[in-house]
Amino acid sequence: MPVGTQATVKCVLPDQVAATGAQVVLANTYHLGILDRTQIVERLGGLHSMMRWNQTILTDSGGFQVFSLPDREITEAGVSFQFRSGKKDGDTTTPMTLSPESAMDIQRRLGADIVMAFDECVDHRMPPKYMSESLDRTFRWLKRCAAAPIQEHQHLFGIIQGGMELDLRAKAVKQVTSLNLPGYAIGGVSVGEGHDAMVRIVRHTAPLMPSDQVRYLMGVGLPEDLVAAVGCGMDIFDCIIPTRYAREGTVFTWDGKMRLQDKKFRKDRYPIDTSCECPSCAGGFSRAYLRHLLFADEPLYGTLATLHNLHFYQDLMRAIRKAIEENRYAAWSAEFLQRHLPKGAGS
Repeated sequence: MPVGTQATVKCVLPDQVAATGAQVVLANTYHLGILDRTQIVERLGGLHSMMRWNQTILTDSGGFQVFSLPDREITEAGVSFQFRSGKKDGDTTTPMTLSPESAMDIQRRLGADIVMAFDECVDHRMPPKYMSESLDRTFRWLKRCAAAPIQEHQHLFGIIQGGMELDLRAKAVKQVTSLNLPGYAIGGVSVGEGHDAMVRIVRHTAPLMPSDQVRYLMGVGLPEDLVAAVGCGMDIFDCIIPTRYAREGTVFTWDGKMRLQDKKFRKDRYPIDTSCECPSCAGGFSRAYLRHLLFADEPLYGTLATLHNLHFYQDLMRAIRKAIEENRYAAWSAEFLQRHLPKGAGS
């Protein structure tokens, strides 16, 4: 699911995103709930109308963004913090509070189809005692989210936390699934713990989740992360990596990441990937030209690189689905990782 934090997938048009095969895009409650942005979205008819996106939209509750802020105060009521606006918005500091009820109200007004519960995304290095206390508070918050009014077409997903503690992850699954929600997510991974630790948590947690409901892994990730997580039983993913990496000069291919800043591409007339059918590759735009655009800080670079990465990720997911349908996922994933990862990087 491509991430459109501020109600836009950066550098590309909605039709271009849809043409990659993406069926869901994300927006963010925190970023669209500050200043007067929620009112702007409402005035323009909701996210679907404003973004010109006629497929599914998922909104994150803002929990991850809030809990990454300094000087936040966590209470049973919610999280209080200081929002600092940029120069374009007056460069002021405003005290704010985000609670389960306000997070749900913002998402209701934004009009997304899938709305995420407000939870605490705890630093994975916190002690188990705090993890346990946070988990119970997150469950109480989830029940408040479930009691809050939402639109008829909206579906609330609960989030399973618990840090690196396997027993807490199992406890969270029992808590969250007891509410019989339309879907469930694993949160609190891909926050600095590393690939192996992430896989350990997902491999333990996913089989405990209902098999007939959506399993969503939040904030993941690199191609090798997706391949591993699917092998553990996860269904859907979101991450800023495809778009952010593109803008910063890194594009993905079946043979691994390509850093277009490297001097070896200065005279390279090949497209990023000769087998790719994205507008950048199929259009004949060379690696040398993309590198030139990148260093010249031309906006066209962001568009071409982003389109490529979005296409690659959707092509990857299509290949994954095909391998599953053909009952050869284990062999396919091993072949992919051997080809995609640098030699000696492991699996």
